[in-house]
Amino acid sequence: MVRRNSAGLLVYRLIDNVPEVLLVHPGGPFFVNKDAGAWTIPKGEPEEDEDLLAAARREFTEETGAVVDGDFIRMESVTQRSGKVVFAWAVANSGRLVLGSSNTFSIEWPPHSGAQGQFPEVDKVEWFDMATARIKINPVQISFLDQFENLLANH
Repeated sequence: MVRRNSAGLLVYRLIDNVPEVLLVHPGGPFFVNKDAGAWTIPKGEPEEDEDLLAAARREFTEETGAVVDGDFIRMESVTQRSGKVVFAWAVANSGRLVLGSSNTFSIEWPPHSGAQGQFPEVDKVEWFDMATARIKINPVQISFLDQFENLLANH
């Protein structure tokens, strides 16, 4: 079995010293009525031989339409229920983040119809305070929030 990886960014900002994190909601028909536990850091699979941080930055841009730069702090990876290992970096928003639109994907929809539906990979991008982020994010990725809060506490 080939182990699949994913790479993403936990982008944060401080509003009056209160941290907020940027999360994305998956687009497409499977997530349309899901909220709590469905959000995620912007992430995706690296191309063959692609550096993981480069993949995380590329995926961030593909999913949000924005480019982020700064000091990337590597966090410990997590393994999702599917077995996919997610690598992540925390990075502060420079204050110049201009969100655009997500790339799209195509799947057969409705199922067994033979018709192809076109959907955004991400249908919502929002900033959340830490308490709300803990409710919204995929439960496995709560570890990224914990690690981020530890980073803040030690700086």
